[in-house]
Amino acid sequence: MKAMIFEGPGKPLSLKEVAPPRPDEHQLLIKVRACAVCRTDLHIIDGELTRPKLPLIPGHEITGVVAGLGAKVTRFKLGDRVGVPWLGWTCGVCDFCRSGRENLCDKARFTGYDIDGGFAQFTVADERFSFLLPDAYSDVAASPLMCAGLIGYRSLRLAGEGRRLGIYGFGAAAHIITQVAKHQGWEIYAFTRPGDEGAEAFARECGAVWAGGSLTAPPAPLDAALIFAPVGALVPAALRALAKGGTVVCGGIHMSDIPAFPYADLWEERMIRSVANLTRRDAEEFLALAPEVPVKTSTTLYPLERANEALEDLRHGRISGAAVLAPPDIST
Repeated sequence: MKAMIFEGPGKPLSLKEVAPPRPDEHQLLIKVRACAVCRTDLHIIDGELTRPKLPLIPGHEITGVVAGLGAKVTRFKLGDRVGVPWLGWTCGVCDFCRSGRENLCDKARFTGYDIDGGFAQFTVADERFSFLLPDAYSDVAASPLMCAGLIGYRSLRLAGEGRRLGIYGFGAAAHIITQVAKHQGWEIYAFTRPGDEGAEAFARECGAVWAGGSLTAPPAPLDAALIFAPVGALVPAALRALAKGGTVVCGGIHMSDIPAFPYADLWEERMIRSVANLTRRDAEEFLALAPEVPVKTSTTLYPLERANEALEDLRHGRISGAAVLAPPDIST
């Protein structure tokens, strides 16, 4: 099969012919139809996440068709359309797993990081961490739901309740969760790179009532703010934009250092918290909710061999929505 291989920081991905994986007794063999490109992929490739298996097939926003079954698989059958997210395996027995916090499992393994992912024609995935896709979505349209959507959904859940929601960094996660939050009654205030009129227009198209530069004060205090851009300086900026009792949720797996800020910006019961990974409950709830909204994903499609171009376009903010890779025999 064809796959894009990562061999270490500073090296571009290379297209290689490799043997297809074989599922173990609890795994699915999946014929990949689409795999969205995530900023986490950039963090891995840039060496900011420091312990990937090498060599590695990246990619953790996978959609495809079940092409083979491990001997003990019970939840799926051949031909099922499934999605595979970042969280790929947990131990199931630690305190975190047993208390509904499997996203914090110390032994967790991650798709496209510890486990070969979806920048390939085939992949394998634990049946416990694979999910049936809603019929309303094509394979390409569904792929950003598997991380951008799921992390956005978990971030929104942790934001609490309120009326005005700020979103910093208007990319794949933001364009999805804006639609969900609007459906739930939030007013959306979008913060983009200063001067990026295209991103501001895209945010308004997705439902934002206001859009402006990331360091601009919004026209009204926010009840919560979600930060998807990996820029630590946005945390104090978001705190200053909050009303009393508001929450800043940092939705990324990696962020530059947060600069010092005065205690007065945090006082009055404001809160900063992070999001770590996802749970199966998040996936089940979100994949049921998305068609009800209905969430519409904006995608830019690249052939598998142009993965490096897709990554660079993501790095430089040249994509509205999500970049998606298509293996050679994709069917949308």
